[in-house]
Amino acid sequence: MYQQPLQPVGGSLALSAACAALPLLTLFVLLGVVRTRAWVAAFGALGVAVVLAWWLWGMPLPQTLLAAGQGATFALFPLVWTFGTAIWIHRLTVHTGHFDTLRQGFARISDDRRVQALVIAFCFGSLLEALAGQGTPVAVTTVMLLALGFTPLRAAAVALVGNTVPAAFGPLGLPITTLAGVTGLPATELGMMAGRQVPVVAVVVPLVLLVVADGRRGVRELWRPALACGGAFAVAQFVTANWLTAALADITAAFAGAGVLLLVVRRGAARRTVAVPVGGGPPERAASGLSERAASGLSEPDAAGPSEPDAPDPAGSRWRAYAPYATIVAVFAVSQVPAVKRLLDAGTLAFSWPGLHVVTASGDPSPLTTFRFAWLAAPGSLLLVAGLITVALLRVPPREAVGLYGRTLFELRWAVLTVVGLLALSFTMNASGQVATLGVWMAGAGGLFAVLAPVLGWLGVALTGSDTSSNSLFGALQVAAAQRAGLDPVLLAAANASGGTLGKMISLQNLTIAAAAVGLTGREGDLFRRMFGPSVLLLALMCVLIGLQATPLLSWMVP
Repeated sequence: MYQQPLQPVGGSLALSAACAALPLLTLFVLLGVVRTRAWVAAFGALGVAVVLAWWLWGMPLPQTLLAAGQGATFALFPLVWTFGTAIWIHRLTVHTGHFDTLRQGFARISDDRRVQALVIAFCFGSLLEALAGQGTPVAVTTVMLLALGFTPLRAAAVALVGNTVPAAFGPLGLPITTLAGVTGLPATELGMMAGRQVPVVAVVVPLVLLVVADGRRGVRELWRPALACGGAFAVAQFVTANWLTAALADITAAFAGAGVLLLVVRRGAARRTVAVPVGGGPPERAASGLSERAASGLSEPDAAGPSEPDAPDPAGSRWRAYAPYATIVAVFAVSQVPAVKRLLDAGTLAFSWPGLHVVTASGDPSPLTTFRFAWLAAPGSLLLVAGLITVALLRVPPREAVGLYGRTLFELRWAVLTVVGLLALSFTMNASGQVATLGVWMAGAGGLFAVLAPVLGWLGVALTGSDTSSNSLFGALQVAAAQRAGLDPVLLAAANASGGTLGKMISLQNLTIAAAAVGLTGREGDLFRRMFGPSVLLLALMCVLIGLQATPLLSWMVP
């Protein structure tokens, strides 16, 4: 039995915390300074964490490796199982040509490209984040905006702004599921808490998007439809996360935001036509030719050639284009029916990880050694059902569908390796007590830590590109600090996910994907400078909100 020490280095909490921070520092330096590939940084940091756990924290090497193995297994199931299947469903629409029908439908909503940007980058991007994540929304929406007439730099910036608030709940609640896995807190309460933080900021994100797309003129002329879109998005996200399931929060929010925006535009609130595409450049020279690999978010697009007028789509083609997304909503909705949910949960296997015996510094059994294999209720399993229905609806031959799944996983191999390394790092730091040491030290800030909690999530996403990865790294730390400072653990754990959404705009992963998608490789620094200010301003708003939620003024918002 291994008991976690809090002050293993010279009996000093400060020195121990400094050593516990070395794996994270290694990760940040390798990613942000040395600019190694993400999987190299993840495994480099893992190596440092393993050495520290064994050498300074005194955790037996076999148990240290077992903890890393448990994290790697959790990465494969449910994480890779979920986002790999989600991206496969999206690629089915690209493979059959129905993705172009979706794009043309967005272009018909309004002749104002700023309205189109709200629908594509904010609403449709939220839907893609709910289904896939892993940079897919940025890659897809950037190229779609480019095809509609935006300049490359502006198209990339608009797509990055749109890919913020959906990140807390996508793909399909995965960040919340991961947060629950590393903290031992109920996923339902975490989803509810995030659903009372993120929607507040979501209301103003469309306004920020207009500023990036068209400056002050955009806000002056379209603030009403933007607020209507953001308000509908926020309400749907709040209601779904609190009374249905966090897995569907982004999907319902995307449809609600787009529906209200469409209603406002058609009632004449935003009929003014912008003759020149936002950012300059004549419409007839807008890029087109989105390739299958570009649309899947896995490689650079073929952006050559002028755009052509969109031909009317047959009714059958239109409903098939939307069928995959409607199927996913239907499958997850059915899974929440009490009788169905009980049946799915009955297949969940919960067991202690073999050979891993850990107690906390206080002597209580660590909940992190318990592994839950929800092979029926897992989001990836439900997605597979939706995918099989999609295969039938889109009339994809089974052999082609299987081959496409294999190619998708192959092209995601480096992302898979990165997630495996990050989750192994997280579980190693958590099991050994390194995270607890950091948490106890940071809790010295007392009640002020509630204001700082979102910054940790923001920093984690900025450097890893994933709210899921950030939660796996810092979720347990937030809980440890909350318990030490006398704050609500659910509040601060959710704050990590909520603050992390605002790091999406400046994450190295997203900046690289956006730049590559529009042919701006090497200009990631330009994008970073453009996005840093909006990211910090929105983060400040989130910090103030969560700080107030830790006080009697807004404590009623904590479930």
